[in-house]
Order: sequence, then C-alpha cells, then structure tokens
Amino acid sequence: MELVWFLNFFIILAASSFAKLEEHKLSVNQSSIQLSLFHVHGAGSPLSTNSSVSLYDILSRDEIHVKSIRSRLEKKGVEGASVSRHKSGHLLEPNLANIPLTPGLSIGSGNYYVKLGLGSPPKYYSMIIDTGSSLSWLQCKPCFVYCHTQVDPLFEPSASKTYKTLSCSTSECSLVKAATLNDPLCTASGACVYTASYGDSSYSMGYLSQDVLSLTPSQTLPRFTYGCGQDNEGLFGRAAGIIGLARDKLSMLGQLSLKYEYAFSYCLPTATSTSSGGFLSIGKISPSSYKFTPMIKNPQNPSLYLLRLAAITVAGRPLGVAAGGYQAPTIIDSGTVITRLPISIYTPLKQAFVKIMSRTHAQAPAYSILDACFKGSLKSMSAATPAIRLVFQGGADLSLEGPNILIEVDNGVTCLAFTSSNRIAIIGNHQQQTYNIAYDVSASTIGFAPGGCR
Repeated sequence: MELVWFLNFFIILAASSFAKLEEHKLSVNQSSIQLSLFHVHGAGSPLSTNSSVSLYDILSRDEIHVKSIRSRLEKKGVEGASVSRHKSGHLLEPNLANIPLTPGLSIGSGNYYVKLGLGSPPKYYSMIIDTGSSLSWLQCKPCFVYCHTQVDPLFEPSASKTYKTLSCSTSECSLVKAATLNDPLCTASGACVYTASYGDSSYSMGYLSQDVLSLTPSQTLPRFTYGCGQDNEGLFGRAAGIIGLARDKLSMLGQLSLKYEYAFSYCLPTATSTSSGGFLSIGKISPSSYKFTPMIKNPQNPSLYLLRLAAITVAGRPLGVAAGGYQAPTIIDSGTVITRLPISIYTPLKQAFVKIMSRTHAQAPAYSILDACFKGSLKSMSAATPAIRLVFQGGADLSLEGPNILIEVDNGVTCLAFTSSNRIAIIGNHQQQTYNIAYDVSASTIGFAPGGCR
C-alpha cells in the first residue's frame, strides 16, 4: 500500500528558534530504573474509551497486527497506492512527495502503557510500549494536519526550554530509515521529517526532535530523540504516542543503553488487575531469577526479538511433533494478544487440549480467530485446564495455567487463547501476563521467571 504525501504542511512550518539544549553528561552503567506498567483496558485505565472495546474488535485488530509482522518477515512488497486524506477531508496535493509506507512495523491492540515525562519543565504522558517498534513519537501542537483525541494535554514544543527540531544533516536523521522503514524527508528549512507507518494503516508523521526525557523526576535523558507528530491517524486509542523498545539505535532502549545497561524487563499485568503491579524496568537484570534462552537475530529484521521454540507439552505430555517441526521463526511480542503457532504445531496442541477439556465441558462455536471454545466461565474452567508448557532452546520455559491458557470471550463461553498462523510463531502478551520477561540485549538472551506481578 502506498500513501501520497505532501510537504506543504511542513514547508510552511518554519522552525522557531528554541533555546539551546543544555549540556549534560550521562553516567554510564547505572543499575536500573523501574516504571509502573498498566493495561490499556485495565480497571480504571484513563486510556479506555467511554464505549468499551469489544473482544471481537481486539482480536480482529490482533490479526491485522500479526499479518503485518508476517509481511515484515517475508519481506513482501507494498501493494497498491492511495491518496492520503486527513480527518478534515481535504485532499493533499498529488505532486510534491511520494512516500512508500511499508506495512512492516506493527502496533498491537491489547497494549500496555507507561507514564513518561518530556520537556523542560517536564509534562507527563501516557505512552504505549511496543517491543516491535523502534522510533518513539508523541502528538505535538500545533497538529498542522491531525491529532487523535488523547487523555493527556497535547505536548507543546514552544513550552519546553530544551526542545529542538533536528535537521536533515544530523546523524539521527540518517537513522530514521532503519527505525521506521520509511525514508526521511526534508522541509524547505532543512528540518528532518519522519514517517512511522504500521501494519493496520495507522501512521504518524512529523518532525524528528530532541528534548529531555524524564523517566522519573530525578532520572532523565537530556537528548532524547523522538518524533513530534503533526499527522497521527489510526488505532492508537487515547494514548499520546508510542514508546519503541525494539533493538535499534533510535529506540528508547537503544538511547538509554548509554546510561543504563543494554537490557530491559517487564511484567504485564492482566486486564482485570486492580493493582499497579505491572512494571517496565530498564537496565540491569538479575540472572539468578530467570531461565534464559538465546536471542535469535534475523539479519533482515534485526530489531525484532526472536527465540527458538523447542517443544510444547500438554498435561505433561509432549505433542507428537518432531524436533524439526519447531524450526519456524518464533517472535516474542508485547503487542500481539493471542499466541500464534504454525498449523503443524497448533493442530496437535488443539487436539490434545480439546480431548482433555471435553471430558468436563461441552464445546461451543468458534469465536473470531479462536476455534477451541467451551461452555463455561474462566473461573469454573481453570481448575480443569491442563497445564501447557512452552519450552525454548536451552530449557527456558513458560509453564502456563488456566488464566494464561484461556480467555473468556462471552458470558459463559471460554476459549483456548492460541490460534494458527502460517509459517511463524508469535508468543503473545496473554501468555506472558504475570511473568517476568527479561531481554538482555548485550548478552543476546531472553529470560522467563514466574510470579512477577498480578
């Protein structure tokens, strides 16, 4: 898919003169910093829309998200072309700039967010975290094209003493293509313009900028590079923007690695959690708490986090799948809700699961992408649910029980929270919930530890 863009909106935006960024020195290899992490649809979340999002819609968006990941791995070209319209309905002129938008980046639908500060003095914003994205961005005034409704006030660059736009001649602008898969553009005044596009046709376009990032009032990153979005359209809910945690120089993780260790960990709380027990920790990881598996690097997609699935057991019994059958690329992703498995693995998993569950519960019709459903609530079925263990190379594992295996899709109908996918496996966030998940990029390992949060 190709969107036709025009720089008229950006050419008329002559860069204002902002105060020079203060010089700071980063202290190297500090230990770590921990932030509270929340589910977008969790109890009391300000990012939940007034009308509740249906699970059917979440699963539909999840499928679009997975297709974008698959297209990224398979390096499929962009099909078709369209002319971009912003929300006011005005057609952008068709002859200034033509940007092919690659549907290779992806933002999921069952997302998690943190509160981060930006600017001097800092203002705090609710930002979705995404392990599949690199460039971080948030909506900025004056929103010359379009900004979606967000729960926080819009970021105002002119109110920050340390804000500056970056020019096309900067080294940061040269990194935009690798971070977004889209070439940067230049305004008439030489400002660097980024375009972050996502698999569901959502996108953000604006100025590549720098400002002070405040993780906490006392922990800051003086020259944080991010996108100051002037045209932001799509399924971002009421969040201010995206925080990228992929393996890339422009991601928040890559930039913070100069101050902390090149690693992060998180625990994803459930959507029904009433506490703020979820966390995102940047920096040092305690190895003794985890079982680790090697992080696999895909040369064509080096920013993605891949690992190797070695076996799956149901109620302690391995599936009838040969070792070679687990060789499909396996991604761990915070933005995917439901775990995907290649059909050759999913079919025996489903058969083993249905055989056991059918002894105590009647089957129900399929629901969206979920085709192993039963009559009964999550609470009533959990005790009868056979444990499912995902085993990775080196012996690290996710030993799953009822809440991580099942998802209640309707009142009195509960389904297996796995589904099939062509040729790739994705470990979704429903299976990751309440586990400590560690990404030690320096050591190239991913670790799992149970009992991290609720």
